[in-house]
Amino acid sequence: MITSPDNPKLKLIRKLAQKKHREREGLCVAEGEDLVQAALAAGLEPVVLLVAGEDVEEELLADVSTLGSGTRVIGVFRQAWSRPGGELSVYLHAVRDPGNVGTIIRSAHALADGPVVLGPGCADPYGPKALRAAMGSTFARPPAKAAFGALAGRKVALVARGGTPLPEVDAEPPVVLCLGAEREGLPAELEAAADARATIPLRADGPDSLNVAMAATVALYDVATRMAAHG
Repeated sequence: MITSPDNPKLKLIRKLAQKKHREREGLCVAEGEDLVQAALAAGLEPVVLLVAGEDVEEELLADVSTLGSGTRVIGVFRQAWSRPGGELSVYLHAVRDPGNVGTIIRSAHALADGPVVLGPGCADPYGPKALRAAMGSTFARPPAKAAFGALAGRKVALVARGGTPLPEVDAEPPVVLCLGAEREGLPAELEAAADARATIPLRADGPDSLNVAMAATVALYDVATRMAAHG
């Protein structure tokens, strides 16, 4: 039973709260029974696994948790990364909100056979907020890293306005749906280099645009449904 806050395992968990240490060590922290179970179900071996009241005093585990009191289990796992590919995948450029990154990873896991590919400036998918938003999908379908120019397949840039209505865009696989930051969108040079510019049709009396995670989910559903319909 761990009874000291200076225990090396607790020190490691505290250190991994910072992105630079997660990147340097290639590790991440899964907090709570659901995330830990998702990591184990994906075949990941824990580097550290601590259960409150069994391996460590409850107060000490709560102190190193981003969730605070009530945390029953924390696991440290090695980060996993995929290669870009698949008939349908998503590319993100400078999507800085970790909740959006995690939500898109979850949506892609549900609707596409390819991973979420992270370009420059994106939030860390293995940070605590992104992992919670992905609800285990990060472990089941790890993200990838690649430059826009290295992506294979038909690149469809999602833009807030001025593009071809998404349902009219060719969905012949492989397709990579490309999204940028919520306010700025994709850089002009990436839009110009894409094979198509697509806009999700919205009601005239509705908002000007969708949250980037919602836009990615709607686009994934549209393209995945049309791909399935054409066998």
